Amino acid sequence: MNAIETIQDQVISEFELFDEWDEKYGYIIEIGKKLTPMPDQYKVQENIIRGCQSTVWLASEYKNGLVTYYAESDAIIVKGLVSLLIKVYSNQEPKDIISTEPYFIESIGMKQHLSMTRSNGLSAMVKQMKIEALAYMN
Repeated sequence: MNAIETIQDQVISEFELFDEWDEKYGYIIEIGKKLTPMPDQYKVQENIIRGCQSTVWLASEYKNGLVTYYAESDAIIVKGLVSLLIKVYSNQEPKDIISTEPYFIESIGMKQHLSMTRSNGLSAMVKQMKIEALAYMN
C-alpha cells in the first residue's frame, strides 16, 4: 500500500462518521474553508481547469522528488472537493500520483451525490493532477 492509498483510507474513515449526505456536504465545505490560499501568481488563465462548471485554478510545483498542488475555486463545495484531492495527491511522488486512482470518491458515495457537471469537473481535476505529475517524471 502506498501513501496515497493510506490517505484515501483515512478520508473514507472520516466520512464513515457521517450518516447523512447533508453532514458529508457540510464536512466537504469545512475542508474547503481550510484550504491553504493559492498564491496569486498561480491564478492565471492557463491554470484554470477546463470542464468545471465553476472556476477552478490548479497548479503544481516539483521539489525534492515530490509534487505539491495548489488550488482555488469560486464555489465553496468545489473548493472542498479539490481540497480532498490535494489532501490525497499533494506531496507525493509523480509515479504514485499517476498509478493510483482516487477510489475514495466512489467509496464515500460522492459520485452518486454530485451533479453530472460537478462529477465531470471532479474528473477534470483528477486528470489535470495526473497530467502535471506525468510532466515531472524523469
